Amino acid sequence: MVNVLFLCTHNSARSVIAEVLLNTLSKGKFTGFSAGSSPKTDVNPIAREIAEEMRYDTKKLYSKSWDEFAKPNAPKMHIVITVCDSAAKEMCPIWPGHPLQVHWGFKDPSAAALQKKCALFGQVIPCKFIGVLKTLQLQVVIKLKNVKHLMN
Repeated sequence: MVNVLFLCTHNSARSVIAEVLLNTLSKGKFTGFSAGSSPKTDVNPIAREIAEEMRYDTKKLYSKSWDEFAKPNAPKMHIVITVCDSAAKEMCPIWPGHPLQVHWGFKDPSAAALQKKCALFGQVIPCKFIGVLKTLQLQVVIKLKNVKHLMN
């Protein structure tokens, strides 16, 4: 199982949606997690609604700090993906095991005016994500072949 951590600033929309999509579309090949550098108090209602529509257990979703995944007892991350522009410019903690690090920039749908929110959430799902998921699978296969100790 390959663990993937999606990072965003607030862990309320994009990173949460990425976690849900990966866990529902990867057919057990990946396990998605999400976190933020400055998490909000709750998951964005539209992101929660998307998770419900995908029949994802929304009890698992909460806005959390990336510090949770830097603890010694946290799951080992094989891939860390930033999904918003502000997170890409922040200093990320050093992740044990030197995971593959990737940036996929998405505009923040939760910060948009109400009329634009649905359109921006639509950009995050699934057209761009599914294409990127296929690319990610290829990157992981190459990485795993080249660095066998990654899964240890």
